[in-house]
Amino acid sequence: MPAPAPRVIVIGAGVGGLAAALDLARQGCQVQVLERASSVGGKLRQVTAGEALIDGGPTVFTMRWVFESLLADAGARLDELLPLQPLPVLARHAWREGGALDLFADMQRSCEAIASFAGPADADGYRRFCQRSRDIYQTLRDPFIAAQRPSAPALLWRAGLGNLAAMWRTAPLQTLWASLHEYFADPRLRQLFGRYATYVGSSPLLAPATLMLIAHVEQEGVWAVQGGMKRIATTLQALGEKHGAHYRCNSDVARIVVQGQRVRGVQLADGEHLPCDAVVFNGDSAALASGLLGPDVAGATAPTTAAQRSLSALTWCVQARARGFTLDHHNVFFAADYAAEFKSIFGAQRICDQPTVYLCAQDRGAAPPPNGTAERMLLLVNAPANGDSQDWSATQIDDIAARSLALMADCGLHLSIDHCTPTSPQQFNQLFPGTGGALYGRANHGPMASFARPGSRSRIAGLYLAGGSVHPGAGLPMATLSGRLAAHSLASDLHLNSTRNSA
Repeated sequence: MPAPAPRVIVIGAGVGGLAAALDLARQGCQVQVLERASSVGGKLRQVTAGEALIDGGPTVFTMRWVFESLLADAGARLDELLPLQPLPVLARHAWREGGALDLFADMQRSCEAIASFAGPADADGYRRFCQRSRDIYQTLRDPFIAAQRPSAPALLWRAGLGNLAAMWRTAPLQTLWASLHEYFADPRLRQLFGRYATYVGSSPLLAPATLMLIAHVEQEGVWAVQGGMKRIATTLQALGEKHGAHYRCNSDVARIVVQGQRVRGVQLADGEHLPCDAVVFNGDSAALASGLLGPDVAGATAPTTAAQRSLSALTWCVQARARGFTLDHHNVFFAADYAAEFKSIFGAQRICDQPTVYLCAQDRGAAPPPNGTAERMLLLVNAPANGDSQDWSATQIDDIAARSLALMADCGLHLSIDHCTPTSPQQFNQLFPGTGGALYGRANHGPMASFARPGSRSRIAGLYLAGGSVHPGAGLPMATLSGRLAAHSLASDLHLNSTRNSA
């Protein structure tokens, strides 16, 4: 008789867990996904403001090939399941001291815009910056981003002796902030491209220049998801169900049970025990190390200290009417001293007096809404991940909101807000326990930070890791890849037949 199908429990229905569940279900595992929230998605959450549902998490869809590969391996097509709208404007940027600049999906249009904004020398710098970012991305994509987490020596080995020079040009020893001075004389452009560090929850003053590869990721395409970003999660759930996976929401896991030095099951908060052969934990690895999933697995990963945490955020999901400044889908309003913002967050553990504001105008597509129409928006400022140690009062949140609105008004945008739902680092810590509100796991600070994230195999047999806190890192496509890597490790360890071909 054939051996019974392995029983796998996936804890957490963020995109990493959903990707792992899909890969394992199509390979014949009995997969059960447990999610403590009322619906799947994790950080792909929707927040109610008035009667509107607003994307309150990731707002950018990039690295399309990650999702095409995941769905293709499951016998589906991305363009048939998930309607995507390409965004010709990557982001619209404005400065309190004056000036506005659009960055386009078309690099030549961006060069022309930068030339008009800052002069031909910086336009040439942008061309060189894009070339460097493409080289870094191509050097790291296969041997690092899409592969199981290697050590630094192993990465050099994977890249091959012939690529050592290219690996050195990924600039791990130089900070992103310092490298930008090589390309841009205008300080506003250094702010604009320094912001890429925040995509992985880090400071451009401390993150390696390797992160300039994000410029190439955006050049490959940025899309909006019609129907909202949450649709990514529900699409993966539906496809997982088609392959036999089961999903239980409102199911809070209190403990991962280990017997005989191997994972044997989980215990829910209501006392229910579910036996299994393996667990994929799609939560922040800090929750394991701090004992929130029980003492049996507290040693599964190295702990993340409060000082090592990535950025949190203070967000407002609003229905508002805009006037004065023409919004695009993605908008950034910069204050004068960008470096001071990160020194304040990672040093003083506070939001500075003049924080940069990101605004996603989610109803802005091919045509703007009529004048005076209330729109759905997400406003965000970076914040320290101290949600487990600081009480974020309504007065404090309102004060930061007022300063953020004043900054945008100085840039020409005036908002009349009808409905508003804020989320503080304290609330993010409640949503994602053990993090202090950090949204990206460990900060990517220093040349070895990328190697400090856990890989897909934990220190405990039968326990695998996925999500933005583990390799290959934070962000929607990276977290998806982490789920695939966890499924691949589990399938390999259990000697399952796999058709997986992307890692």
